[in-house]
Amino acid sequence: MIALAAVPLFDGFSKGHLRRLAGEADVVEFGPGRAIVEEAQAGEAMFVVLTGKARVVRAGRKVGALIPGDFFGELSALDGGPRTASVVPDTPMEVLRLFRHTLHGLMKQEPALAMGMLEGLARRLRQMQPGTPVV
Repeated sequence: MIALAAVPLFDGFSKGHLRRLAGEADVVEFGPGRAIVEEAQAGEAMFVVLTGKARVVRAGRKVGALIPGDFFGELSALDGGPRTASVVPDTPMEVLRLFRHTLHGLMKQEPALAMGMLEGLARRLRQMQPGTPVV
């Protein structure tokens, strides 16, 4: 639950919501060099980095890095669409995995959870495009 509380996407969630999310998540380990998610592939889960480091690769170029507390895959977890980038561990990694069906089920049961996720996504979009108005 502590890992989820540190994720900006879940900012403002109650302890109860975080406990529910944590109870539905699982921890997965990955070795360096093998992609956790691959660009253009369908996605069914989002991930929170617990330990380790990874690079974010789009069209064969590194476009970012991930460290503990970061998250990825949230767009595909919400809409089931293709991944917008690949994530490749540089070190051994441990991630918390939340499946799409889990997120959808929890959001249907807890409307406040859905609102929290929407607010978190809006914040992330604003941070990703500095200087570009998001209307």
